[in-house]
Amino acid sequence: MTAAPVPRPAARPFGAVGLVAAGLICQEVGASFAVLLFPSVGAIGMVSLRLAFSAIVLLAIARPRLRGHSRNHWLTVIAFGLALALMNALFYEALARVPLGATITIEVLGPLVLSVVMSRRASSWLWAVLAFAGVVILSQGSFGDLDPVGVAFAFGAATMWAAYILLSARTGARFPRLDGLAIAMTVGAVVTVPFGIATAGPVIFQPGILLLGAAVALLSSTIPYALELVALRRLPSATFSILMSLSPAIATTAGFLILGQTFTGLAFLAIGLVIAASIGAVLSASRAARGGLPDTGIGEPLS
Repeated sequence: MTAAPVPRPAARPFGAVGLVAAGLICQEVGASFAVLLFPSVGAIGMVSLRLAFSAIVLLAIARPRLRGHSRNHWLTVIAFGLALALMNALFYEALARVPLGATITIEVLGPLVLSVVMSRRASSWLWAVLAFAGVVILSQGSFGDLDPVGVAFAFGAATMWAAYILLSARTGARFPRLDGLAIAMTVGAVVTVPFGIATAGPVIFQPGILLLGAAVALLSSTIPYALELVALRRLPSATFSILMSLSPAIATTAGFLILGQTFTGLAFLAIGLVIAASIGAVLSASRAARGGLPDTGIGEPLS
């Protein structure tokens, strides 16, 4: 007769919070490493490396089933892959011109505004106004003079992040497990790799560049996604989204420590307003979801 198994203690929320924090740190460190590669391969070359290695890892893990899907399913996942590619391209083009902290702060507006719109509450627009006030302050020399082209790319990435969230939800409803994400990442890689090779040239195939590209893919996509997947099993979605809203502060810290990017005291105010607005929008969306409205998934990872 064997002894009854000892029940495992319930996972502590603090441990799950630590997983989310570790994922955010990995993401921003990965973005910092990507910036270091820009002089060698350019923004599009970096995007192609990240998506290609991320696709390889996801295909190996998920081994998606390709048969049995309707035309509508394939159109959805292809659209998801194109949105993923464009979002990353705009993000890295912004990073090539604007400091990491400023880029992330602007990009967070995408899911924030989506959350406000989906909450269908007029009062929720106050959070959007608060966030845009933060961005206005951000433009007042918080990170030095911001390149207007880079800012435009950051706003474009914000728009595509909102599209990414919507298409991610639709893809997840049509493909099991990680199948949809793996296929979408492959679509994104197929689209971007030719442009990456054309813009970067033969240097993109150098072993050192490939190794750094793989490291960026692991830090920016694979590791954060795995950590967040585990954390989501232990944390309420609203709590997870609030933690993800802290990404502008973590990005600013990573930019300062790794890239030597400086900022003024106004940056703290600007980032604080955007974080406060993000948290407020998450809480409003959570209340709306309890009332039967759809959850927007604000704060989901970039890829």
